[in-house]
Amino acid sequence: MLLFNDFPPFMQVVQSYIFWYPFTMSLFWIAGAVIFAIFLEKDDNNEINIKDYNWPKISILVPCYNEEETIAETIEWLSKLSYPQYEIIVVNDGSRDSTENVLIELAERYDCLRVISCHENKGKANALHIAAHAAVSEYLLCIDSDALLDDKAPYYLIRHFLNKGERVGAVTGNPRIRNRDTLLAKLQLVEYASIIGSIKRTQRVLGKIMTVSGVIVAFRKKALVDVGLWDRDMITEDIAVSWKLQKRFWDVRYEPYALCWMLVPETLSGIWRQRVRWAQGSQEVVLKHWDIFKDWRQRRIWPVYLEQIFSILWSVLWLITVIYLIFSLTSLKQLIVWLSFSSFAMVLLSCIQLSVSLFNDSKYDNVLKYYLCAAWYPTVYWMVNVFVVITAIPRSIRSRIKGGYATWNSPDRGTRSSL
Repeated sequence: MLLFNDFPPFMQVVQSYIFWYPFTMSLFWIAGAVIFAIFLEKDDNNEINIKDYNWPKISILVPCYNEEETIAETIEWLSKLSYPQYEIIVVNDGSRDSTENVLIELAERYDCLRVISCHENKGKANALHIAAHAAVSEYLLCIDSDALLDDKAPYYLIRHFLNKGERVGAVTGNPRIRNRDTLLAKLQLVEYASIIGSIKRTQRVLGKIMTVSGVIVAFRKKALVDVGLWDRDMITEDIAVSWKLQKRFWDVRYEPYALCWMLVPETLSGIWRQRVRWAQGSQEVVLKHWDIFKDWRQRRIWPVYLEQIFSILWSVLWLITVIYLIFSLTSLKQLIVWLSFSSFAMVLLSCIQLSVSLFNDSKYDNVLKYYLCAAWYPTVYWMVNVFVVITAIPRSIRSRIKGGYATWNSPDRGTRSSL
């Protein structure tokens, strides 16, 4: 729909794209989430009988940096898992706080725990490299150092490797948010359901997933070795390894029944840093893996790549259009009308998308009660994402040119909450 017919033809095309792209993608995600829920997410298809399998030993990898406040709870939680055979390998990646002392004490208490300490911070991917080499198991379950793993999660993840064939290279789980007392935490809870959850379900229906969730994912070690493990120079190791696996035709799956409870940032600065990091990681993948279009065998992952390109383009064009309207109009009235019309249409569709998504996730978590407090959030997500993407563009380009280890900083973990 064109609201400004007196605009130059190019700007009219841009205006239509800005309106229709998120609208169309929202419909696409709704459809994908519904299809996944109907055919792949039924309770009767996902019941698990622990006695039906000869469960192999797994290695649980936990990289950490400056996690003195969270790591003890995570290890204690892992030590109580009912899974029959597992080891825990924690890599302390040059922490500057007392994380190392906490881990030494924990290692004396838990026989299943092995601790590796690095004197220099070289990033999460490097820490995972070290842990993978130390692991004795073929199946590696990676979680973040603030995460509390649901007792049944390992069973649901490993079952894919046992049932779905030798080409299953990774299975990503379903992160759930622990801290939900503040408005920012509640907004992210809604985001994980209505946006991230829907995207994961839709991409799995298509057969290719943009990224596994670094907070909970299981790998077949043979698949990781085949692709050279994680990229040490990529700021988001989870996105990068997802693409490496799928380019080598390893199957990456999504298991919503594999739950993991995590902490999310509760400050605007913490959320901003996290989202810029995610956007930078996605853009680094786009810059690195453009060659997929040279190989017809990679055609199934083309839509995921193109969606990333179109999202970046949308952000750039949205900002250009707003600037154009500000400087070309004699009154701000038309700008307000344009933004109001676009927002109204998106809010209406967001309510539908959120209803479907929260209904899907309600079987795992009591999320329906958060509907009214954040039904408008998916619309705001698109607007905020503009500035996140624009900020990340020069960083991703500079990172790909510079190379080197992608080190990490202490994240905002929000307020801890017991389950």
